Amino acid sequence: MTKFTGIQVCAFDAYGTLFDVHAAAAALKGEIGPEADRMSAIWRQKQLEYTWLRSLIPSYKSFWDVTQDGLDFAMEECGLSGRKDLRQKLLDLYFKLAAYPEVPAMLKRLKDAGLKTAILSNGSMDMLDGAVDSAGIRDVLDAVLSVEDIGIFKPDPRIYKMVTDRFGLEDRGAVAFMSSNGWDAFSAAHYGFQVAWINRFERPVERLPGKPSAVLPDLTTLPDLVGA
Repeated sequence: MTKFTGIQVCAFDAYGTLFDVHAAAAALKGEIGPEADRMSAIWRQKQLEYTWLRSLIPSYKSFWDVTQDGLDFAMEECGLSGRKDLRQKLLDLYFKLAAYPEVPAMLKRLKDAGLKTAILSNGSMDMLDGAVDSAGIRDVLDAVLSVEDIGIFKPDPRIYKMVTDRFGLEDRGAVAFMSSNGWDAFSAAHYGFQVAWINRFERPVERLPGKPSAVLPDLTTLPDLVGA
């Protein structure tokens, strides 16, 4: 594995990268019924689509609002739209999404090696705060950056610039960026970050500008990649 060089900051996408976006539906699988997996997949897809479309229109509203819109679409698509109690339970759980198992130890190892760590996410700050605290990783993060400070979603380059601005970096290549979303990983590479695409879901390569420097199945070996 070719190591990244000159890394000062490791920045992570949140949803799908650090936190399991399907954990809410999985926790209520028995209550949702046979459509649980399909509903969760549609929810995630619409959540992402609405961020892209609202950036293009443009018509920004918070990721929390977009998350609710995506859930409403998914529940209607799966014949669950009348179940208001279930809707509220799913939304409540989104503030307590489980981190992937390797995440806490991985972040600690980066911090112990003297690297700065950050989240760069579409998520609203209240959502991110809830997930970070629930996962118990607050003390191994130097910054939690939300697009709500800019008012547009990824992959707008102004979002990636938040990392270099926050840490006072002139060299974009001093940032290692990790995302499980191929479109995000490729876009960040196009911006100039050294990128590891965390391809948890074994997705095909995106046909987009930019190219990640590494593809990993999860975050376990990331410290080795960045020289921690």
